[in-house]
Amino acid sequence: MNHAISETNSAAKKKNRFSYGIVLIAVGLFIYLAFGLNTEAGLDAVFGLNLAGSNAALIPDLTVPALPVVYLMTLVAVFVGAYQMARGSRSTGWLVGVIAVTFIVAFLMWAAQGKSFNLTGMLSSSLVRATPIALAALCGVISERSAVINIGLEGIMLIAAQVAVLVATITKSLYLGLFAALFVGGLVAAAHAYLVIRYKVDQIVSGVAVNIFGAGMTAFVSSRFMQSSGAALNNSGTFPIISIPLLSKIPILGPVFFENNLIIYLTIILVVVMHVVLYRTPWGLRTRAVGEHPKAADTLGINVYFTRYVNVIAGGVIAGLGGAYFTLGSVGRFDEAMTAGKGFIGLAAMIFGNWNPVGAYMSSLIFGFADSLQVKLQILRIPIPSEFLLMAPYIVTMIILTGVVGRAIPPAADGQPYEK
Repeated sequence: MNHAISETNSAAKKKNRFSYGIVLIAVGLFIYLAFGLNTEAGLDAVFGLNLAGSNAALIPDLTVPALPVVYLMTLVAVFVGAYQMARGSRSTGWLVGVIAVTFIVAFLMWAAQGKSFNLTGMLSSSLVRATPIALAALCGVISERSAVINIGLEGIMLIAAQVAVLVATITKSLYLGLFAALFVGGLVAAAHAYLVIRYKVDQIVSGVAVNIFGAGMTAFVSSRFMQSSGAALNNSGTFPIISIPLLSKIPILGPVFFENNLIIYLTIILVVVMHVVLYRTPWGLRTRAVGEHPKAADTLGINVYFTRYVNVIAGGVIAGLGGAYFTLGSVGRFDEAMTAGKGFIGLAAMIFGNWNPVGAYMSSLIFGFADSLQVKLQILRIPIPSEFLLMAPYIVTMIILTGVVGRAIPPAADGQPYEK
């Protein structure tokens, strides 16, 4: 029997090795046909490394020959694919990285040939656009680590965004608006937790109900009160950009990481704190135990219900921060359905990040990069319909989920109600 299992595993590894090899070779051929044949020889791509209005030290722009780099990306993809088919690799993560890097670099060379493209600006925009996705993903991580699924992130973020701008506009205080967003996010999550933990309502159904309620209620309040009142109820302003002394002067890194508003800094801090709490503290150990084997945790004296309540409510507070980003951290006003599916993309980032705070944040940066890239490419006026460019973040979501679902392993008790 062990011999049969060994043969099965060997066959699966061989199939996986050949699959990645074929995909890499196919990517290399696609790069050559789509970009290599459509990039003119002798044209350079100029990538700006300075951001207007930044405190960072000025450095020369990066100028590279477009066509040779496209050819280089083709060769790298084909070579790595052939190596994968011949020898194989134990880790598939770096293979996915090769696919992404070769394709993106070749695409940028084709899009920027004979033009100037502000690379630092796009990286900074990627971090900004990844923030609400990351906060939604972190909410999902902390909830599902205690085995409670919360797909109501979109509704929570919408409600928090509206409450934030209303409170901030009325009180003339952005910080009171932020606190109100955190409070209402936790309150809505508490209602979801009460339904699924106390009454064992189906967690997906409860999450969908939160989304429907959030979309409907915010649309009603917006059309009935906020639009008719003009700026009286819908003009909160936004948090100012905070430049960190010395660090903001570092070229490229300074404008990207050290010249942002309060919510973006809080997100980065939150990733670090959540990772430490989950993997370096007794509470994190209890949370993961409840998510993996709640009955065993209960026999050891861990209050399963209390642990789940705390984590789901904490996740709601984090989603509330994500909602506040859309208004207090971005545009300073509320518009209907302004979250635009970022809550659902956050769930995809959570899965791609394997229910890990750092992994979820890194995955969010990929989605933020795709979102930022489609905006920059519209400015370059490349020969791709704008409708397809607007679809880029959602296409990336589908591609990632297609490749990840079935391989990512959630907490063992995820979504299962607990009977004491």
